[in-house]
Amino acid sequence: MRRGRAIAKARRPNEQPTLIPERAAYAEYPEHSRGRLTPEPISRTRNAYARDRDRIIHATAFRRLKEKTQVFVAHEGDHYRTRLTHSLEVAQIARSLAHALRLDTDLAETVALAHDLGHPPFGHAGEDELQARMEPWGGFDHNVQTFRVVTKLEERYPQFEGLNLSWETVEGVVKHNGPVSHRLDEPAWRAIADYAPGWGLRLDSFASLEAQAAAIADDIAYNNHDVDDGVQAGLFTLEDLSDVPLIGPVLHGVRGDWPAIDERMIRIEAVRRMIGAMVEDVLAETEARLEASNIRSTEDVRTAGRPLVGFSHGMLADLGVLRKFLFERMYRHYRVNRTRSQARRLLGEMFELFMADPGTLPPEWSGRAGTSDEARRARAVCDYIAGMTDRYAIEEHKKLFSLDLALDL
Repeated sequence: MRRGRAIAKARRPNEQPTLIPERAAYAEYPEHSRGRLTPEPISRTRNAYARDRDRIIHATAFRRLKEKTQVFVAHEGDHYRTRLTHSLEVAQIARSLAHALRLDTDLAETVALAHDLGHPPFGHAGEDELQARMEPWGGFDHNVQTFRVVTKLEERYPQFEGLNLSWETVEGVVKHNGPVSHRLDEPAWRAIADYAPGWGLRLDSFASLEAQAAAIADDIAYNNHDVDDGVQAGLFTLEDLSDVPLIGPVLHGVRGDWPAIDERMIRIEAVRRMIGAMVEDVLAETEARLEASNIRSTEDVRTAGRPLVGFSHGMLADLGVLRKFLFERMYRHYRVNRTRSQARRLLGEMFELFMADPGTLPPEWSGRAGTSDEARRARAVCDYIAGMTDRYAIEEHKKLFSLDLALDL
């Protein structure tokens, strides 16, 4: 009996939940949502933002993220991040931030899960190629494409196009990085400017704190996980990072605390600690900004004139050095450059073929692209290619351009 009590006593401190007061006045409340473009009956089992989250998780575009690249092409290894694993990690960090800041955790998680739905295959290489190809017809931007996915391209419901998400979720998808009214003259952004003008997404204001938490969670996730993936890929070593601000001191601390562990465990523990340090920095900085700006309501958040969820100046300086290191040693590494070059060539060749011969598209897409209106045809071709996974794009290219596979079409 004494042994059982001792175990319970020893474990109790680790099992106590962090007690956070009820949501703040400047948090979003699902019961006060501005609703959906197409009204729907209220769900008996989920609030508005949880329902949005579930719709995103069930979306075809979300499933495809499992084989869309972050930095490495998705088939290059099972251990590297894909857009799907990245989105899940962003959602976890966003939810934790929202919990600590007394915000709506479901909305923060939902915006985080949705934020990469518009990314084409092959990461930034794919986006660069589609932007170049679409230049004469409005361009391409992955944030606008995410908006198109959730409001138009997902076809899962007979009564409306897209997912019919709540106003706050759509706002967060569009404005999680800040106001976008200054971009509406760019042709790619006209889809947002023209969307339901009576609905009023307030494109000149900031989004909710929940959406801002999702945006900063994206920064936290990719900075840390690019370090992790870069070391695993052999593009640089932990020793190379020892003098880089933020990660260097963390590595020294891990080695001091655990001198006998191997390099793999040092890497994992260092990344875990760095995420924790960045989260704590965001919480302290955000709480200071909320107080300094006297934020008391969601309207105060939207009209604050600056983002309220962010890093401190010191953290931003350290992250700038880390990003410079990653740019030089990872994003422009010759192995990554080769993949980028191959990816752009592959997508470019398919784009040219589909534009010249829409009949080579699958039936559900050839009808959309089979028009004399070049702009409409180009957008249909772009939508088709943007929805591809890395693996599907590679296989589709082989079927279209390899005579060896001609009989497998």
